[in-house]
Amino acid sequence: MPRARVVLVHGLRTSSSMWRRQLELLGAHDLEVVAIDLPGHGRRIGEPFSIDAALQEIDAALNPPPAAPDAPGVRGAHHSTPRLLVGLSLGGYLSIEFAARKPDRLDGLVAASCSTRPRGAPLGGYRRLAALIGRMPDRGRFLNDAMARLFLSPEAAIDVLAGGVALDVMAPVLGAVGDLDPVRSLAAVDVPVWLVNGRFDHFRFEERRMLRATRDGHLVIVPRATHLVSLIRPDDFAAIVLGAVAELDRRAAASAAAARRRRDRPTGASDTSPGFPGQLAGANVGEPPS
Repeated sequence: MPRARVVLVHGLRTSSSMWRRQLELLGAHDLEVVAIDLPGHGRRIGEPFSIDAALQEIDAALNPPPAAPDAPGVRGAHHSTPRLLVGLSLGGYLSIEFAARKPDRLDGLVAASCSTRPRGAPLGGYRRLAALIGRMPDRGRFLNDAMARLFLSPEAAIDVLAGGVALDVMAPVLGAVGDLDPVRSLAAVDVPVWLVNGRFDHFRFEERRMLRATRDGHLVIVPRATHLVSLIRPDDFAAIVLGAVAELDRRAAASAAAARRRRDRPTGASDTSPGFPGQLAGANVGEPPS
């Protein structure tokens, strides 16, 4: 049985191919790792995008139907493979919303590059830019590819572009995401949360507000990284995800030990097992948050 099931959710206009390096790095650590394509992206280009359809896709990846009731990895009384949801940018906003709406369908959340609420002037400016790009003869494909090759390593640029570019999805996605409130949603999340931002990410303006909203949160700043932190610093990002898996492993082991003690203690004895510490043991590879 794998240590954990990890589901990776990509950003706007990209696809599951952006996670190729993470699939390689994380797959070497006895993890079941799945990268999905959101509606309107990757293999699903041309499909309409909606928040509900995106969350259904995430749920299907995190909680696949078992082949049999007692198949390895099945969640239930006798199987407890942790489920870690990892999203970047658009994928991060959707992952936060999923965790708030379906708290029993995951065990941990890594939300990267999404520490600003999608509202007000920033969202309005982004929507106007998207409309302008959409009026270009190639709907912005040349500009998109040129920016990828300018700011990413050759290998990362190839990965980002390999799954295709969703040229027509920006307007519906931005309209739908504008209705989300990640601060309110984080307050409803009852699994451990890792907020991950590149040091120079323009989407980290409200990271402290979002951290305060969490019940069980940890903020990780990755040095020398920008918005696409998993592509700019792939090894550091993989270390953060592995740290999250290790924490879920630790909690699962502690929970199992507490259950054994409750089962084995004499009738009427008190339960003196300790609770979880407030500070998470995540893989903080960066500098202290500014």
